[in-house]
Amino acid sequence: MSRSLNKVTLIGNLGSDPEVRSTTGGNRVATFSLATSRSWNSASGDRQEKTEWHRCVVWNSKSSQLADIVEKYVHKGDKLYVEGRIEYRQWQDKDGQTRYTTEINVRELIMLSSPRGGGDFEGSPAPRAKAQPSAAKAANAGGESFEDFPDALQDEDDDLPF
Repeated sequence: MSRSLNKVTLIGNLGSDPEVRSTTGGNRVATFSLATSRSWNSASGDRQEKTEWHRCVVWNSKSSQLADIVEKYVHKGDKLYVEGRIEYRQWQDKDGQTRYTTEINVRELIMLSSPRGGGDFEGSPAPRAKAQPSAAKAANAGGESFEDFPDALQDEDDDLPF
């Protein structure tokens, strides 16, 4: 049997606030649209730009509360790094028509915007959320800093040879 890989990595901006709902089984799911853009110069030298919209789905699981983190910390206009897998679904609408959708099932996300909501890469490090038990703690703490380990800065006896 040959191996395969279904992995998507995107960096883009949220088009609107995430929608969070609960399933009939009590599981929580967040959905949002992420815009990625590319630009180029046409043959005539005109600047061209194209924006693609990606439907992203984030689930809570037994090991993480990623949908809850998205609900609390992610807002319209924020710049996000998302990683997951691409999924294609079909369903019947109210009129009996078959509909198709393409979604990114997000397994990891990193908030790249500054805490004030600017979509700047050079801002202070934003919280990183992963589909692991420590994700909620990392999002609440905003990442580790030297204030979290005050003794690390005061220790002068470091075994460095220079």
